[in-house]
Amino acid sequence: MRKRVNVYISLFLVMAMLMAGCSGSGSGTDDSAEPPGNTSDKKVKLTAIMTKHALTKPLAEMEWLQKVEEAAGVEIEWQEITADWGQKKGTMLASGDIPDLFIGPNVITDADFAQFQGLFQDLSGMLDQAPNVQKMFNEKPDTKLIATQPDGKIYGLPKYQRFWPASASRQFINQKWLDELGLTMPTTWDELYEVLVAFKEKDANGNGDPNDEIPMDWPGGIGGYFNPAVMLGSMGITLTDGSPQGYFVEDGKVKNYLTDERYKMMVAFLHKLYRAGLINPEVFTHDYTKYQSVARGEGDTAKVGFTWGWVASDRFGQQLASQYASMPPLKATADYAGELSWSYDYYSLNYGTNHIVMSAKSKQKEAAMRFINELYAPEVGMQVLFGSIGPNIKDNGDGTYSVLPPADDKMDPGTWKWTSTMADNGAFYIPDSLELTLGTDMQEVLGQSEPLAEALEVDPEKDVFPGMFIKYSTMDNNTMSLNNTNVMNLAESSFAKWVTKGGIEAEWDAYVKESEKAGLNQNLEIMQKYYDEYMSKN
Repeated sequence: MRKRVNVYISLFLVMAMLMAGCSGSGSGTDDSAEPPGNTSDKKVKLTAIMTKHALTKPLAEMEWLQKVEEAAGVEIEWQEITADWGQKKGTMLASGDIPDLFIGPNVITDADFAQFQGLFQDLSGMLDQAPNVQKMFNEKPDTKLIATQPDGKIYGLPKYQRFWPASASRQFINQKWLDELGLTMPTTWDELYEVLVAFKEKDANGNGDPNDEIPMDWPGGIGGYFNPAVMLGSMGITLTDGSPQGYFVEDGKVKNYLTDERYKMMVAFLHKLYRAGLINPEVFTHDYTKYQSVARGEGDTAKVGFTWGWVASDRFGQQLASQYASMPPLKATADYAGELSWSYDYYSLNYGTNHIVMSAKSKQKEAAMRFINELYAPEVGMQVLFGSIGPNIKDNGDGTYSVLPPADDKMDPGTWKWTSTMADNGAFYIPDSLELTLGTDMQEVLGQSEPLAEALEVDPEKDVFPGMFIKYSTMDNNTMSLNNTNVMNLAESSFAKWVTKGGIEAEWDAYVKESEKAGLNQNLEIMQKYYDEYMSKN
């Protein structure tokens, strides 16, 4: 009898425990045992950092993002960074107290993976939980190459957006000013000088004030997009992805234009322009926002004569865009007989490195992977880039889509995109098979790229450095990072001084030696080795 009672008591206790397990609150529990696809109504809380454009609205207001979180069964507490991430990042990573996810272009770099080993999650063994990422890797093998470290691990996932042209920078001149002054579009540096002098001295915008024209402007510094480094194409140098640190390839040899005689010639020309009052005197102090606003003038009155930008409507605004014409590269001299080139940016425009990274310390890794998988769905990718279906994208009902004009008719499509969504800073995949009619800005950029077409007929195997696809060892990564910091500190300060005050002829030899001492030659040797290895395998 006692045994039977004990059995009943035991059964009662087991049933009570099972019932308690079914009704438990789950507070603070790890969801790591959950299968892919959230089967419960309870949302898992995640934390994430997103580096976004200053124009971009709060993430909580993005309809598509709320649907992605809902589909993944997660609720994300976002920290939105619009400035000074480089300063904040070091302190955060050193502390080890990081969020579950980081989103943004190279928000965490390969160098960070090397320096803070063990802090970031290797995703290579978790991809079975992200079939949309696997689809991207299968359909675009380059994306897997970009993501994979030399040891086979994957810490950051790339993006692929497909629609962008071969170069980010187009060269613009105010055609209306040329016409008003009876001038023709310049074809050489000397002709550009004469045109800019006329812009300055002859009240080119016709508003009665001969002193409010800015003949030439750029967003400060040297290298990267929309900067005068593209003028090196006037002497045959093909930049790659803007060559922000000066590296380029010429006939299979890795070089750096920062110590190239052609760079010296270009800087001397820029000083000639600056000395004549033809360059915005605030060029080294204004930020990108100011650079954009100045070019948009006042009503129908333009202020800037010659500059670089993504597309005319974005650079000058809808009201003034029609005044500007896109130009082919200039020749450095009238007797230059070599080929003209430009900045070949196709890889950096259509692919992106480390756009989403997971913390190795996250207690919600499977939930984070569910979110990543939803983020890389094709129909989501176009919304990450252009905005939500409804306000930004029209679903045509037949499997095709169309990017809609801005809801604010006073805003250009490019600005509207950056205002509405994560845009290029997001993590996503847009397959080549997706049928999406682009907005007027993208149609515009393709048309305004036509003057550059001949200059962009480069040989990727000889004249384009495949930096996005090359993975360096930890030691080489650290060496190059330190050297680049030293080289660029010297280059940026020297460039600003030489443009505004001159002196490049007298200081050039010492500058070249100082650059070599800072580690430039060592970096060139390292990069040449990896470049040769990459080319032999690909």
